[in-house]
Amino acid sequence: MKLGLTLPSFRDQPEPAIEIAVTAERVGVDGVFAFDHVFREAKDGTRRPALECTTLLGAIAAETDQVAFGPLVARATMRPPATLAAALDTLERIAPGRLIATLGAGDSASEPENASFGLPWGSEEARLQALEHTLAATRGRGYPTWVGGNSYALRLLAASDADGWNRWGAPVGRFTREASAVRAQLPAARDAFTLSWGGLFVLGTDEHSAELKRVRLDPAPGVLVGGPERVAEALAAYGAAGAEWAMVGPVDSSDPENAAILGERVAPLLG
Repeated sequence: MKLGLTLPSFRDQPEPAIEIAVTAERVGVDGVFAFDHVFREAKDGTRRPALECTTLLGAIAAETDQVAFGPLVARATMRPPATLAAALDTLERIAPGRLIATLGAGDSASEPENASFGLPWGSEEARLQALEHTLAATRGRGYPTWVGGNSYALRLLAASDADGWNRWGAPVGRFTREASAVRAQLPAARDAFTLSWGGLFVLGTDEHSAELKRVRLDPAPGVLVGGPERVAEALAAYGAAGAEWAMVGPVDSSDPENAAILGERVAPLLG
């Protein structure tokens, strides 16, 4: 199993994300990934700034040499297909062979963002159609294109037209069932297809430090909390279900220690 780390995107300065990407490469994390948002709206209506996804990835590509990188996920309702294809092609030229382009139709936070900038949101069918057009524009351009999403329609699209599928947040039992369904939909002629999973974590150097972090961060229910052994055990279960990549999203994503824990402590336990 390869390990990916999500970067701190909801900030007004890029340096922490770049620092974490460089650290992740140094300690052997396989990939770093950026969310695609323009702000994060809190429950009280205030907005945290966000770093633009493709621009941040360009900086990551320029500052690293080996680590894989990409959007998780690039939203089809944010940019015209040709614009996103040009941005991804540019990233591939900056860092050949390292880009993984995961595309999606947007999540629950996407609608107010689109509305704020006059971008259409539309029906579920319209968003799926936008993703289909974007996938067609970015396939076969020298880098793998995955579909990220949880619905049946997105899983079917991934199996029929993409190089991989990412499932965010599902418990291992549900991921096992959905991964099996995706594999069953793959065309017989498909040479390669990548299954991946991602979720939120509170990582500690041991169980005690992880618990102290949990108390301080007060994460939402369902976030996995643990030291290296517990985290490795959880990730191994997803690997046994077919996940070739695990995307770890630290709740405290700006802390470089998470990269060190993942690369130096968790990865060796996974073999």
